[in-house]
Amino acid sequence: MTDETMPLLERLQKRGGGDFLKELAEAVLQRLMEFEVEGLVGAGRYERSDGRATHRNGYRERDLETRLGTLELKIPKLRRGSYFPGFLEPRKTAERALVAVVQEAWIQGVSTRKVDDLVQAMGMSGISKSQVSSLCKDIDERVGSFLNRRVAGEWPYLWLDATYLKVRDGGCVVSIAAIIAMGVNRDGRREILGLGLGPSEAATFWLGFLRGLEQRGLAGVKLVISDAHEGLKAAIRQVFKASWQRCRVHFMRNALAYVPKGQHSMVSAAIRTVFAQPTTDAAAAAWRRVADQLRPRFPKLAALMDDAEADVLAYKTFPAAHWPKLHSTNPIERLNKEVKRRADVVGIFPNEASITRLVGAILMEQNDEWQLQHRYLTLETITGLADDPGVALPTALTKAA
Repeated sequence: MTDETMPLLERLQKRGGGDFLKELAEAVLQRLMEFEVEGLVGAGRYERSDGRATHRNGYRERDLETRLGTLELKIPKLRRGSYFPGFLEPRKTAERALVAVVQEAWIQGVSTRKVDDLVQAMGMSGISKSQVSSLCKDIDERVGSFLNRRVAGEWPYLWLDATYLKVRDGGCVVSIAAIIAMGVNRDGRREILGLGLGPSEAATFWLGFLRGLEQRGLAGVKLVISDAHEGLKAAIRQVFKASWQRCRVHFMRNALAYVPKGQHSMVSAAIRTVFAQPTTDAAAAAWRRVADQLRPRFPKLAALMDDAEADVLAYKTFPAAHWPKLHSTNPIERLNKEVKRRADVVGIFPNEASITRLVGAILMEQNDEWQLQHRYLTLETITGLADDPGVALPTALTKAA
């Protein structure tokens, strides 16, 4: 099988390494040129047809400079007549069209009509629904393999965070949560472990999502960091029996909702003195002291602090070197912002499959970048974590279990 006839997914896998989006852009534009040339020739590459207008005559190479890097393209040549893709001139317009096609169409899975409009804007003749489906299928296979891969080893830390996206459902536009799971293994390296779509408050959804991670091999989880979801807390106890860390950033936002705006700075400073404490016991004592100080003026805030103490301070029972990265969902906030930025271009997704296609491609690209970076946590600080007697479940969580 030649590279020209090989399915897109197999071709990308054969190349190996490199940048996925750059390779995807090259392959997609190559397919688009092939589709247009088929229309000019009047037949496929190896197809016999009485309506054939001309024949192919090899390729000529042409580079295209884009923000994705230099794309190496092969422009088909014809024996009679000529062909030159419109998206190669002018360059500035071509780059916008390229980014639009790659990000808005093939990865994001928008409607066939919109894809056709984009292609025609590039000076090409448009493509059929079957051709769009063929391109999307190749991407779906690669993204699916990544999201459903086997997870090996132990993963002491697990972060979960949601980004809300709009999708059409039965003629209506609804919001759906795209849940991203990130973990750090015993080698101190972080990876994207999964993606789930569903109502974030539903206990059945969280239970199914976590069980899916467990069935794929996720084990050794000691601490799960997320925002406050009752369904998630119950699922964590049932599936992993791990500690739960309530995102400190989200907690502060919730706490300040009980305080007049003019008092935000004072209350924030008081609560942050707790987080500066060097030991678990000192932090617990400072937490109760601050809550009592605020109780006369802000009783609802004090009640919230009474209930949330064990959850917000759970990270303090783990190695101090890890504290800066354990107390919130900030480690995946940047990733969520990138997902949201790309999703805003789409606006309303036509279906859940298109969300998986876009978000999965972004996660796969980010995961590849992480593998080329230094360890997220050093081996010296993470070694022996499983045997550390000081790492224990918070009292409140242990009683609830």
